[in-house]
Amino acid sequence: MNASRAAWTRELIGHDVRSVTAVGLSGIKNGDLLRLAAQEYEVFLTIDQLLERQERLPPGLGVITLVAPTNRIESLRPLVPAVLQALESLTLGERVRIGQRSS
Repeated sequence: MNASRAAWTRELIGHDVRSVTAVGLSGIKNGDLLRLAAQEYEVFLTIDQLLERQERLPPGLGVITLVAPTNRIESLRPLVPAVLQALESLTLGERVRIGQRSS
């Protein structure tokens, strides 16, 4: 995600935000990545729409997929209120899609 962890930390106040790279999981295939994330985290926030469609979700992890014209924080920032709302109501094992690609 091009949007930096620092930018997301500022946007998602009250939530612990970590990037895949920061926790040493970059380069791991999606299925393994989700399984590893489920061991440490409750929610996985992604812009990877392939992950959303192709991978089985571990029961202990919720996934929020963001859909925006780009992966820059300027494109993703308008989705923050919906992300915060989803974080409050998301149940483990659930997938939520937020936003839409512009045509």
